[in-house]
Amino acid sequence: MPSNTVPSDAPNHVVAFPGGYTRSVGPVIGRFLSELRDGRMVGVRTAGGRVLVPPQECDPETGEDVTDEFVEVGPAGTVTTWSWVPRPAKEHPFDRPFAWALIRPDGADTALLHALDLGVFEPGAKPPKFLKTGMRVRPKYRAERTGTIGDIECFLPEVTMINPQAALEYRLKGGQALGRFLEGIAEGRILGHRCPVCDKVIVPMKGFCTRDGVPTSEEVELPDTGTVTTFAVNNIPDPRAPEVPFVSAYVLLDGAGLTMLTLVAGIPADQVRMGMRVKAAWRPREEWDRSMANIKWFEPIDEPDVPFEEIKDFM
Repeated sequence: MPSNTVPSDAPNHVVAFPGGYTRSVGPVIGRFLSELRDGRMVGVRTAGGRVLVPPQECDPETGEDVTDEFVEVGPAGTVTTWSWVPRPAKEHPFDRPFAWALIRPDGADTALLHALDLGVFEPGAKPPKFLKTGMRVRPKYRAERTGTIGDIECFLPEVTMINPQAALEYRLKGGQALGRFLEGIAEGRILGHRCPVCDKVIVPMKGFCTRDGVPTSEEVELPDTGTVTTFAVNNIPDPRAPEVPFVSAYVLLDGAGLTMLTLVAGIPADQVRMGMRVKAAWRPREEWDRSMANIKWFEPIDEPDVPFEEIKDFM
């Protein structure tokens, strides 16, 4: 009895056309391919007014011949549906994950199938969250075109977001109060102003009391020790911080009536706590200038934590 099983070593049957297969495309498809060669996309209008892309010789809904009116469409279009390819085959247009998509060019009533390049992904990756029906795309034409659908290398998402590298350099010129405060920092001293109304010591100096709105002029030198009142753990790199994550905290200097924002280091970020006692870590004296950079950060000291009740009004 003959077997219907194909032997594993049976040769593949390949139909090949050495030199290519030449065929006539006709005036409708020929116009479409000629426009692609010139970097444009056109559709053809049916007797009912619809615009077909890619063009066809007859209306697929009615079977009637299309008109001889060609309409330029796109170049942008909308994804109507898609299929993700996590592991491309060697015959595919990309060697990394991509999507096949039906794309309806602007001005068209039908969609064409083409490859959608969404960026570089590892083999087997899941489709990105931004890949969705309705996303806007544009064609990427090849530099050298020959009049085939392959003249469109692929479609790319329209640009909706950018991440420019930006930097803003500026020089801060302090007023009389801030200038005096920075003079003190350049000498290794932390100076504040005492308010004549509430008797609170304001540091850094501002020249007025933010609570009472009155001018301040009485200088008070404060120690470089204080208490953490509240803090935040940061996971975005900062050139001033020793590592990531790092802690930025409001520190109430001993004798001050307002907190000061600074960095806290010398302890793992997850061990910083409210009420922790800290001390300024000064840079070497030869590096000092009129800048708060003279203090690298505040570090914990071996003193008991301050009870919450004593710092609750400074949160």
